[in-house]
Amino acid sequence: MSENILLEVCVDSPEGLAAAILGGADRIELCSALEIGGLTPSPGLMALAASAPIPVYAMIRPRPGDFVYGDRDMAALLGDIDAVRAAGLQGVVLGANYIDGALDRDVLTRLADHAQGLGMTLHRAFDLAGADFAAAIELAVELGFERILSSGGETTALTGIDTLAAYFAHAGDRITIMPGSGVNLETVGAIRAGLPLSEIHSSCSVASAVAGGKALQLGFVSPRLKRTEPGIVRAMKTALLPT
Repeated sequence: MSENILLEVCVDSPEGLAAAILGGADRIELCSALEIGGLTPSPGLMALAASAPIPVYAMIRPRPGDFVYGDRDMAALLGDIDAVRAAGLQGVVLGANYIDGALDRDVLTRLADHAQGLGMTLHRAFDLAGADFAAAIELAVELGFERILSSGGETTALTGIDTLAAYFAHAGDRITIMPGSGVNLETVGAIRAGLPLSEIHSSCSVASAVAGGKALQLGFVSPRLKRTEPGIVRAMKTALLPT
């Protein structure tokens, strides 16, 4: 019989947070603006999430775009970590790259040092490291990350499953590899069959009805919004039950 597989659900709203908890998620990745890959959640959303009955890890990403961070970015990153700690959340989700895509040792070391006492996930900045994944995994282990969120460097985890298998083999039991991106009820079975999963990451969402009219015309509403559904979370949990 296989072990239980932990389900992390990414959310970016009070409604999404409530839906993930109601559906039985094991852990929350808390963000804002998931339609652009997720940014640091607001202090108000962090405060709301602090009462969740499951662990909550907050995204630390102060701006959209790449993960190449300068001094001004660093001040925001460190302040966001302070906000997570002040809110009483359990962990942070971090990542930083050099211009060539390799993980930025200097920035990640500063962030990891500042996050002492909080759990740490290395986000998909890892997927930009390319063929030198072994060095990236070793750096994550050295800095004390608990897990790496990855799609195997592809647009979806299913497409990157062969590369993910190589990550699992290299990481062993030193750090968790958590597949994410395009993980849904149609793909989770194949991902589970092809990898020795202990954790998996999904939005458990459906396309949200987008308000039309002036709000959409003026750019206040994204046409790509999704919403987390408790029923999908429950179904995903069922798909991950031990066999």
